[in-house]
Amino acid sequence: MSALILDTNAYSRYRRGDSGAVAALAAADEIHLPLIVLGELLAGFAAGGRPGRNRDDLARFMSAPRVHPMRLDEKTARHYADVFADLRRLATPIPTNDLWIAALARQHRLPVLSFDAHFASVPGVTMVPHG
Repeated sequence: MSALILDTNAYSRYRRGDSGAVAALAAADEIHLPLIVLGELLAGFAAGGRPGRNRDDLARFMSAPRVHPMRLDEKTARHYADVFADLRRLATPIPTNDLWIAALARQHRLPVLSFDAHFASVPGVTMVPHG
């Protein structure tokens, strides 16, 4: 069974029909959508020109049986601190929301589907190949 964590930009590319994102999501048995990503998507929709349509499309996507919301917990916070410290030592900071996504990836040992290359610099995080 293959599972992955979906980043905001990968969802956006999937919706635009990007072949790499479409293929990666089609191959996944489980798609985990962090609530952080949900917030980023909803914020983007609210600022865009088609908020209702985008929210409806996202609701349909999330209603699929293989799509699961992913929540933060105390263990995630500990992983966040470790990721932050690791990246500080490496002098390779990443955006705060991506720190949380990386923490979830390390906590649950799941790869991240993202088009942000900086996830590859996070020790203990793998990325889903997206051709």
